[in-house]
Amino acid sequence: MATKEPLIIRDKTQMTKWSRTMRSQSKLIALVPTMGYLHQGHLSLITEAHKHANVVAVSIYVNPGQFSPNEDLSTYPSDFQGDIQKLMSVPGGVDVVFNPKNLYDYGEGDSGGEGGGDGGVGVVSCIEKSGLGHESWVRVEKLEKGLCGKSRPIFFRGVATIVTKLFNIVEPDFAFFGKKDYQQWRVIQRMVRDLDFSIKVIGCEITRENDGLAMSSRNVHLSPEEREKALSINKSLSKAKSAVEDGQVQCEKLRNLVIQCITEAGGTIDYAEIVDQHSLEKVEFIKGPVVFCVAALFGKVRLIDNMEINL
Repeated sequence: MATKEPLIIRDKTQMTKWSRTMRSQSKLIALVPTMGYLHQGHLSLITEAHKHANVVAVSIYVNPGQFSPNEDLSTYPSDFQGDIQKLMSVPGGVDVVFNPKNLYDYGEGDSGGEGGGDGGVGVVSCIEKSGLGHESWVRVEKLEKGLCGKSRPIFFRGVATIVTKLFNIVEPDFAFFGKKDYQQWRVIQRMVRDLDFSIKVIGCEITRENDGLAMSSRNVHLSPEEREKALSINKSLSKAKSAVEDGQVQCEKLRNLVIQCITEAGGTIDYAEIVDQHSLEKVEFIKGPVVFCVAALFGKVRLIDNMEINL
């Protein structure tokens, strides 16, 4: 049964006004930041948010600041009306959707593209020369360097900055992030700690398709053959976890197992690393809680996945 349609706000000043009205009524606010093209993984975050807060806000905004000029900003999938219907399908629904046109437009000229209503797709990357002159960035210097940070050196700068902007605009008590983007979750946690945000960041477990593929908005770009091959990521991570439970704690052998499995399936490895769950530093032998993080390409689609291993 569908819930009522959420309030849709596109202006950041109005968004802050809404939040402060809720706070004046002693209501706790949850924020679920998204880039739209929602799937069950996003909806599971909303379900979790309802357990912690009185009202739930969802942001839908494709953030140009985390895409370099050669990345897939222009092709990032979008279906705003479909997203609203999905949000209405969640028990309890959501109270407000923040769908700004362009959070890097400071009223100093052309906004760089069409925004509100499609999640912001069409906005040029603000790091390009044709961008909007945005010069202030938030960096989490150690945690952003490894894993995805190696091949996407500006990604976490963009993520930390846009999340800071969203936190300042929405002023939530809680914020929810999926653990599929494990490094992102840890980066935001560290940023909140270091910058004294009064926000509790909650990481939620990965939501998977029935066959084990981690849900991602990018999965829509996989051909049926590529999608089948991509199952090798979760399968290989599960094999590695079983090997650890059977006593194999040497990370090089575990990495080789996963790399071989994905490569034989037709994937191209970006990285396959076993790191400490909190510091994200590489480990050679598993002695405590770690996470095995993988990024691989199938065709032109880059997928990430991970598996926590708790000894």
